[in-house]
Amino acid sequence: MTDYSLIGIYGGTFDPVHYGHLRVAEELVDTIAFDQFFFVPAGEPRLREAPIASKYHRTRMVALSIQNNPRFSLDKREIKRAGVSATVESLREYHAEYNGKAALCFIMGADTFLKIHHWHHWLEIFQLCHLVIVDRPDSMRMMDRRNFPPVIQDACASRWITCPTDLTSQFSGMIYIAETTLLDISATRIRNLIAADKSIRYLLPEAVSDYIKTHHLYSGENGFK
Repeated sequence: MTDYSLIGIYGGTFDPVHYGHLRVAEELVDTIAFDQFFFVPAGEPRLREAPIASKYHRTRMVALSIQNNPRFSLDKREIKRAGVSATVESLREYHAEYNGKAALCFIMGADTFLKIHHWHHWLEIFQLCHLVIVDRPDSMRMMDRRNFPPVIQDACASRWITCPTDLTSQFSGMIYIAETTLLDISATRIRNLIAADKSIRYLLPEAVSDYIKTHHLYSGENGFK
């Protein structure tokens, strides 16, 4: 039986990136034996409102936040892609690049997972990667699957695993729920604090905070550029 190396893919708008994102990533790398772990800022998301900060600013903030962590890498493929971003497109690209020699693990929040059936070519995602699900402070606990939409229950019934080492045994199709520290920090809250001219200290890395202040992000007209 082949044991696949594991590639972590952590997508999101990161508008802005904060310690909630970073702590989850750090703990996932400790729990799962990833060979590489990529932060992938979204370009133009299809199923949510457009990010406030531009692609350029959001990418720069991610770069600043992970610059001193050798376990993390930044992948700019989605912000370089024209038009609306679709996760399945990125996964197809990764699939081709690794040529079947690594198993992709796409990380998503519990709230996002519960809407996965609305994604573009969502069933194909299970053919391209494993899913690693993390709870969020404001979401239902993932272990209570009785509340899942029936279409998700049916598609995922045989995919759940409880041991992260099982992810290496197959190329794709498994779902692992990772227990991580749930820091009650949100990008929305940070943006609201900035707009109200209140402190965001200790919610995100100082380098990111300084970048936001330098470029006047989220504080008015300039925050939308």
